[in-house]
Amino acid sequence: MTSATASLLVNIDVADLAQATAFYTAAFGLKIGRRFGDGGVELLGTSAPIYLLVKPAGSVANSASAATRDYTRHWTPVHLDFVVDDLPPAIERALAAGAVLEDPMRSANWGRIAHFADPFGNGFCLLQFLNRGYDEVADPAA
Repeated sequence: MTSATASLLVNIDVADLAQATAFYTAAFGLKIGRRFGDGGVELLGTSAPIYLLVKPAGSVANSASAATRDYTRHWTPVHLDFVVDDLPPAIERALAAGAVLEDPMRSANWGRIAHFADPFGNGFCLLQFLNRGYDEVADPAA
């Protein structure tokens, strides 16, 4: 990498490309960019492109680990937050597309949030910033 700023791509492993494409386009209004045969699709409409990559359940995640892919609900410290202008209709779109609501909408001084899982067990949040967003809780000295 020659630049001081790295680009970000988001890759999401899925067992069923058609189902995942239908979910992410319906839930978040993303548009299909490029297709990569039967193995993947690029989705556009967020600040970073999202790539849905077909990886069969039970396949080895990487050569350094014995972990295998499992598409039941799982927890990871890395997840996606989709920032929306109006949270209640965004919740309804996500649910209609097949998301599972795990924690209902709650409010904080920075905004509102709801927790979900996609049809492949990946967690995500929907956020609506209010007032000054995260600046409401940020340390001004930082």
